[in-house]
Amino acid sequence: MNSPAFETRRYAGSGGLFLTADVGGDPRAQAVLLMHGGGQTRHSWRGATQQLVAEGYHVVSLDTRGHGDSDWSAAGEYGLDVLAADLLAVIATLRTRPVLVGASLGGSTGLYAVGNSATPIARALAMVDVIPRVDPVGAEKIVSFMRSHSSGFANVEEAIDAVAAYNPHRPRPKDPAGLMKNLRRRDDGRLYWHWDPQIVKTSSRLEPPDLVEPLLAAASRVRIPTLLVRGLLSDVVTDSGIEELRGALPSLEVYGVPNAGHMVAGDRNDVFSTAIGSFLSRHAPVSRHLLTGTVQSRHM
Repeated sequence: MNSPAFETRRYAGSGGLFLTADVGGDPRAQAVLLMHGGGQTRHSWRGATQQLVAEGYHVVSLDTRGHGDSDWSAAGEYGLDVLAADLLAVIATLRTRPVLVGASLGGSTGLYAVGNSATPIARALAMVDVIPRVDPVGAEKIVSFMRSHSSGFANVEEAIDAVAAYNPHRPRPKDPAGLMKNLRRRDDGRLYWHWDPQIVKTSSRLEPPDLVEPLLAAASRVRIPTLLVRGLLSDVVTDSGIEELRGALPSLEVYGVPNAGHMVAGDRNDVFSTAIGSFLSRHAPVSRHLLTGTVQSRHM
């Protein structure tokens, strides 16, 4: 069976910045909008995007501002309010209210946007290994990794070594082509991670402590089905943090993925896809109306 076809599109975000996304599937179908974690790119979802399109969904896999092929903010504006504004701009172009699936920082963005919108913007929300009060040690490990290797790498093998040191339980990639999608060669001939260093220059954590209460407040206003997919080896999500989130959002569903750390989709894409597939089939199934060519209303 051939892999589903994708095209690369540019969306107008907030503040005049443009965002890049891989888009696939029938635009009349139920939309699923994927948001990667801090320091990642849209390519981290490649397995999930192919499966979702094959199942009949319209998929938009977005590079967050400052990451991948999306514009970087000259002013260093990377707060959740700005990321949520970018998200709303992309949602406004879709024919259906999407299911939002966000890993780490992407999950926080989805939660913040849904909880602070005056009108419904999504049919459902899935957060991947993120909660309002993340473990500070695990969060600092992520930021330390993003801040390291500021002088780049001589070759892709050095980058693979750096990832292996950060995530030792994941097998080393046999083909470096996937990792190269997250690297860019600059004029000095060296390879650099493709995110804006300003993202981590002004904060010690991607999820600063002063965001805990705003995220919990946003969670208390969420009225759509919400799933937390948790890596059971994660050093970011804790049991106490989950219970705190459940206190604000009692309907929260939780799915634990064994043998997966913070990068759940990359560690166990098979189990992750099963969890997301089950959630979608219950709360946002593919419309059968497409079989007769009927276009769904965005407000269905």
